[in-house]
Amino acid sequence: MASYLLLIVAALAAGLINSVAGGGMFIAFPALVFTGVPSIIANASSTVAVFPGVLTSAWAYREDFRKSKDFPFVALLITSLLGGMAGALLLLFTPQHTFDSVMPWLMLGATLLFALGPRLAPMLKRWFHIGPLAVILIQIPIAIYGGYFGGAIGILMLATWAMYGLNDIHVMNANRTVMGAAANILAIALFVFAHKIWWPQTLVMLLGTSLGGYYGAKMVKKVNPVYVRAFVTLVSTVITIVFFLRKH
Repeated sequence: MASYLLLIVAALAAGLINSVAGGGMFIAFPALVFTGVPSIIANASSTVAVFPGVLTSAWAYREDFRKSKDFPFVALLITSLLGGMAGALLLLFTPQHTFDSVMPWLMLGATLLFALGPRLAPMLKRWFHIGPLAVILIQIPIAIYGGYFGGAIGILMLATWAMYGLNDIHVMNANRTVMGAAANILAIALFVFAHKIWWPQTLVMLLGTSLGGYYGAKMVKKVNPVYVRAFVTLVSTVITIVFFLRKH
């Protein structure tokens, strides 16, 4: 019961954090690992668990899609779908011991990216300006990474779109949620087909991420994302250290 209680709390937090500042994976994935789920299974299961929260966040942001003119939405959507599928295939063909070895480094890289993201995007925007084709090409490795692991994938997309010229954070968040969902939907289908989902734990988390995602998107204009990001960075840093200690 203690394990399932942890998963419920983690799911609510992951859904809320995803919609406000991104980074829900930093909560959902470790919670599954710490309750005894093997890392590849936990990665696949957490992808399924946070997916409804991403969809409910996208629905809550639906008003902002009308403002995203001159944005290669359809091309990015297709790229995200195919890239996410490629990343999922890469994960499925990764041996368990290999993923266990790289997992702390993935967490470390994602944590650093998440922590430095707010500074990264403005610098890139000052130094570079890219067009629609570059945005689509950059989305390919981002989507592959999203299907494989996905930590801080939203930061990568926001930084890319800042170089493209998007300024409205609500428009950017709206598109971020949709592209993130696209990168995961075919990945989820592959994970289910490959029997890489532990359903009891995943189903427990589904409701929590859905509720957290929807109400988080409603609260996003009232909550300072800086404080949420600071909390997520602290938690993910501690979890990353724990993962490194578990290796030794």
